[in-house]
Amino acid sequence: MSAGLTTLLSSPDALLLMLLAIPIGMVFGAIPGLGGKIALISVMPFLTGMDPLAGCVFLISLHAVVHTGAAAPTILLGIPGTGPSTAVVLDGHAMTKRGEGTRAIAAAAFASGVGGVVGMIALALIVPFALTLMTHISYPEIFVLTLFGLGFAAVLSGRYLVKGLIVTSLGLLISFVGTEPTYGVQRLTFGSLFLIEGVDLITAVLAMFAVPEMLTAKRGQQRKMRVLENDTSFMTSGVLSGLRDIVRHRWLTLRSSVLGVIVGIIPGLGGDVAAWLCYGHAAQTSRTPEKFGKGAVEGVIGPEAANNSKEGGALVPTLFLGIPGSSGMAIFLVALVPLGIAPGISFAERHSDLVWAMVWALAVSNVIAALVLILLARGLQRLAQVPPHILTPFVYLLALASIYITTQEWRFFLVLGAFSVVGYLFLRLDWPRAPFVIGLILGPETEEALVKSLSLWGTDFLLRPVAFGLVVVLLVSIHSLPRRLSRRAAQTQEAMQHAD
Repeated sequence: MSAGLTTLLSSPDALLLMLLAIPIGMVFGAIPGLGGKIALISVMPFLTGMDPLAGCVFLISLHAVVHTGAAAPTILLGIPGTGPSTAVVLDGHAMTKRGEGTRAIAAAAFASGVGGVVGMIALALIVPFALTLMTHISYPEIFVLTLFGLGFAAVLSGRYLVKGLIVTSLGLLISFVGTEPTYGVQRLTFGSLFLIEGVDLITAVLAMFAVPEMLTAKRGQQRKMRVLENDTSFMTSGVLSGLRDIVRHRWLTLRSSVLGVIVGIIPGLGGDVAAWLCYGHAAQTSRTPEKFGKGAVEGVIGPEAANNSKEGGALVPTLFLGIPGSSGMAIFLVALVPLGIAPGISFAERHSDLVWAMVWALAVSNVIAALVLILLARGLQRLAQVPPHILTPFVYLLALASIYITTQEWRFFLVLGAFSVVGYLFLRLDWPRAPFVIGLILGPETEEALVKSLSLWGTDFLLRPVAFGLVVVLLVSIHSLPRRLSRRAAQTQEAMQHAD
């Protein structure tokens, strides 16, 4: 591991390209609809003939900082810069509406930096056992893990458990639109070709969160921005508050970072699942879960830490087995071709210094990107103080642009309009909206894992050792959930009575 750091520091070209990749990656993350995959594709023509070490460092640094840059539009405007950033929209943007945008961005930046470093450390500890771990994790284990994620919808619903289950079911139903992945059967497309690949995640999230918030802002019901009285200088601004949040929730940050690494190691899950699993974990372990969706800083810290740490985990199957740990890592594998690199176990053994140099670059670039975002936090906060009647049209245009960049299909604007009505009704009627996105994201993963588990192992697939252990933990969690929810509801009611 130390040899990797020496290799990185001994190459001026690699260090220079790492510093160049950081602002490029952050910009790609900050523009909704672009993200890490588009960033990697955009730079591929420039890789031919480049030194392998410098090229690998450039690619991994570029891809690593995308989620850090995505925090700005996600928190300030309510428009997710990337898919995994959707888990930050609810609480991050709610904090901005309270005048705590600087604090939210700082907390996201610190969590991202810590996530990158913890991800590297966890990766160093896990690598000797990672290949063994991967042999014990297959579709049955992934199926149970997705059930955990769906179970978090109950936690996020708070006292609206029935409403949360209905919204989750709606998300699951919408996730089944498109072509069934195993047998290729079209479902709920109604003959529309543009729905063959399903409903776009960014479109659904914008419809559920960004558009309803802008509609209420335009009506003057919610978006009444104010600046906190103590937000007068850098040291007394929300930046310091964000740092205190990380210190206060240090164990959440560490747990989310490690969980992100573990999810990243499992091929096929990806960043969206990691972010929402950690969001649900943050809500489940919080003493005030009723605040989630209304500006809980833990709802920013958990997903942001996981977003950056899971990239380290995704490197394990990508570099050691040549199996992409996520869709972004699939593009990363293709981008390695011009550098003459063919990942696999033999490659990792012969070029361990290069592998660890990439891991160090991953951590260092995350830290630098976090510092850049922190320095920009106060200036970015002013964007959220623009009057709603001026800002709202630009937010709509940015939302439409991000949808078209992502889908290349104008008819998804119609989907945006239809789902926006549903999202607005949920907001007005005080129905939880986060369970919808959880169902939408985890639905395809759950279905594919279940179908393939039944095909390969039959009805005994849950008797595999790891899967059986996860089922036991899941059943214990379900059994104790009503008691925990009632206890927390009683604590909240008691606290309100004391406040009165």
